[in-house]
Amino acid sequence: MTHKFKFLSTLLLCSTILTNCRQPQASDAIADTAVTMQAQNAAVWPEVKKETRPWTRWWWMGSAVDEQNIDRLLDEYAAAGIGGVEIAPIYGAMDYESRYIDFLSPQWMNILDFTVKKAGEAGMTVDMTQGTGWPFGGPQVKPEHAASRLIVQTYQLKGGQSLEEKIVVKDPKQQEVGASLQAVMAYSDKGEIENITDKVGQDGTLNWTPKAGNWTLYAAFNGKTRQMVKRAAPGGVGYTLNHLSEDAVEAYLERFSSAFKGQNYGVRAFYNDSYEVYGADWSPEFFEEFQKRRGYDLRLHLRELVSEEHTETVARLKSDYRETMGELLLDHFYEPWNEWAHQRNSITKNQAHGSPGNLLDLYAAVDIPECETFGSSYFPIPGLRRDSADVRNVDPDPIMLKFASSAAHVTGKNLVSCETFTWLGEHFKTSYSQMKPEVEQVFLSGVNHVFYHGVTYSPEDVAWPGWLFYASLNLTPANSLWSQFSGFNNYITRVQSVLQSGKADNELLVYWPIHDVWSKPEGMEMMIKVHDIDEWLHPTQFYKQSRQLMDAGYSLDFVSDKMLKESSVREGKIMTAAEAPTYQVLIIPQSKYMAVATLERVIQLAKEGATVIIEELPADVPGLHNLEERRQQLNQLKASLTFTDAGSGIRQMKTGNGEVLLSPNVQQALEYKNIQREALTDTGLKFTRRQVNDGKYYYLVNHTPKAIDTIIPLNIAAQTVVLMDPQSGNTGLAMASTANSKTNVRVQMKPGEALILRATSGQAPGMMAWQYLENVGSPIEVKGDWALQFTQGGPELPADQKLSQLKSWTELGDKKAEAFSGTGEYTTTFDLPAKNAEEYVLNLGKVNESARVWINGQEVGILGSIPFQARVGQYLKPGKNTLKVEVANLMANRIRDMDQKKIEWRKYHEINFVNIDYKPFDASVWKPMPSGLLGPVTITPYSTATAKEVSALQKE
Repeated sequence: MTHKFKFLSTLLLCSTILTNCRQPQASDAIADTAVTMQAQNAAVWPEVKKETRPWTRWWWMGSAVDEQNIDRLLDEYAAAGIGGVEIAPIYGAMDYESRYIDFLSPQWMNILDFTVKKAGEAGMTVDMTQGTGWPFGGPQVKPEHAASRLIVQTYQLKGGQSLEEKIVVKDPKQQEVGASLQAVMAYSDKGEIENITDKVGQDGTLNWTPKAGNWTLYAAFNGKTRQMVKRAAPGGVGYTLNHLSEDAVEAYLERFSSAFKGQNYGVRAFYNDSYEVYGADWSPEFFEEFQKRRGYDLRLHLRELVSEEHTETVARLKSDYRETMGELLLDHFYEPWNEWAHQRNSITKNQAHGSPGNLLDLYAAVDIPECETFGSSYFPIPGLRRDSADVRNVDPDPIMLKFASSAAHVTGKNLVSCETFTWLGEHFKTSYSQMKPEVEQVFLSGVNHVFYHGVTYSPEDVAWPGWLFYASLNLTPANSLWSQFSGFNNYITRVQSVLQSGKADNELLVYWPIHDVWSKPEGMEMMIKVHDIDEWLHPTQFYKQSRQLMDAGYSLDFVSDKMLKESSVREGKIMTAAEAPTYQVLIIPQSKYMAVATLERVIQLAKEGATVIIEELPADVPGLHNLEERRQQLNQLKASLTFTDAGSGIRQMKTGNGEVLLSPNVQQALEYKNIQREALTDTGLKFTRRQVNDGKYYYLVNHTPKAIDTIIPLNIAAQTVVLMDPQSGNTGLAMASTANSKTNVRVQMKPGEALILRATSGQAPGMMAWQYLENVGSPIEVKGDWALQFTQGGPELPADQKLSQLKSWTELGDKKAEAFSGTGEYTTTFDLPAKNAEEYVLNLGKVNESARVWINGQEVGILGSIPFQARVGQYLKPGKNTLKVEVANLMANRIRDMDQKKIEWRKYHEINFVNIDYKPFDASVWKPMPSGLLGPVTITPYSTATAKEVSALQKE
């Protein structure tokens, strides 16, 4: 323990002693304090804006929408705390076809106009997907502009013979879509290669005869994937777009240009979903583009391109091919699409994952990069349910999410969005307790603009549960949890108000060696997908190094070759863009392949004043063209680097105003340069930081199984630290002291809790102190009879109950209660003999699934997730007290009851409604989900210690 820690610990002990000697506070003083605290809280939190609230994807089934229901629903969404909707038209419900509106028709554009205006009146904003379903496509995509695939047919020919068979595409389906011949290459058994494309007549007749030898002919056709838009809405059915073709993209956007007539109808952002264009490994102009970008003729390597041989040549060729695909996607789709939106005063929002390209560059090409969580994560929070049936193939990975946030940070964009809670669990079983740590992991990854996946538009005349989308969270107004949704939304709003302030504050820039990913001989195009991270991400040293650095307490962003090329150095810090934060160090993890230009740029950045840490110099150059020449250039460049021994296995090269450190232990090299990690992670806490004008915000979460009550060091010398509780909104001056450029702060966090620290250089005169809980007393169990009244929900309201012991609604011996989804109110009275403690904490024990609490007629708030606890001293009085707890359960039991009774509630076109494994949904076999307040309910007395007491002791 350092001297400073010993001193602060002594102060805390003295503070505790003084606290125990004080006289109890009067109840009226506590009430006055509460009023003052409310005013303080309102002043401390950043301004709430539309973007700081959570948004949601808004499924329009069949676009069967009308003004009356839009008006009603947007008011409900706004009241629940949602800041905006992202319109996503999809397939519709059966028997409602007469209500369908064709996408982009005049009627559809009128309803969009109404929606945007109504949203504005409700304090909301509107985004929309630029298509229906996914991916981009529709009736305007004619076969020549549809997603393409390379079709290669082979023919055998001997010397002196003519090919009797005509070289035409054999697949009748490809003939229908006009597959065209692009090249014919002849390979002899002697190693000869001839381009005989011009020897093929219009009808496919080959007018070429080899003189001798055995020849294999490879005929390349520009075919079509024939993939249609998935989950298309009326007016959106058609082929998937060829994203690699500039002509195809221009033709696709022309339909929108015609519909929008040079304006944007108030749409904030046009949105593109994850790239799910399957088998689209080609484009008509690919040979020419490859030649221009890679410097050699791909036709001469057609055999290797379609080969599955595990050779270096095949791997290098495919790396070049994949790099070209990524560049075409960037240049021919993202940039024209972005420009189209900007011309109409809108912005773009895009999910790059799944794309055949460098994800960092593709995310960075738009205004709001968007990542996606799919499935559930494991958190060791006591009492947190994770059903085995809900576990997907891979857990959401924070490093995967950081590709989007890194792209935003490095290019100076403030907003990073996330499609959140996609298939978090099985339908109707997802609780706020499960959602909270999942969204916290998203925040820790750099996201600050959450989009729920999602809410389905449903008309008022459709019976419960209304229209529902098969892959959605389905947190709609029909959901039994909706009545307490505002509590969860308020939490997200508070966090996002902080995480959208200032700039990201990450000290490390980590290079992503994309060529190591691309240089695989298997397959053709490489779609870098969320579901395949076990293949392309987890095995890499880049991943392992990033994971280790983050676990150690370092903050980082990823950077691409293109981003490094555009970077500069100022006062020893790396500048990646004018509006971007600066970075202290560039990390080059171990990689096999690196372009000479990239290594040259790395060395140049060091010469300009940057600090660069290289784990290991790259072994080789990527790609196939001029291989030996480029290898020689790389080796000469490496040989020109002169390192000296700096000790501890670190080799150092001074160059210009900066230096390069070569070390297999990156963390050791960081320590050598005195690049400080945030040691607070040693406690198990996780964090992310934001830089603001007068200091920093720290967002902390406790996803450990243990309560944390300790002093943590912050890498900032702050005069003031304010604690901000995003769960309750409470704020207060923290116990903190500063020495040696660090600030030591006391935090108390239970498993599942989050906390925000604002560490600033200024003073906070008049700010009330944070009340730390000390000297826990004996818990007072709230015993006696409980009156239970079911207030809203269905299918029927169960009879009122009087309970001597808390139990699940499913154990009340009432079939109506077993099938019930909705809310029930528990009321009881208890005696508090004397109010002689400074604070009391209410603990509801086990809650299924969310609770709203009142004490003596005053609302305490919504306790929607683990831990179900709140400070309640200000509401209590000596003698008799009344406690009321409204509990909302899941939809699961009512859906189970409907399926057991074979009540039809799902009837949709296309995929209809499936379970988490994409099989027909059937809840009739489920066991009832526990529901209600299970307790035990306790109230625990505490004494308190404050920052002011420590400050007074310091002065003495």
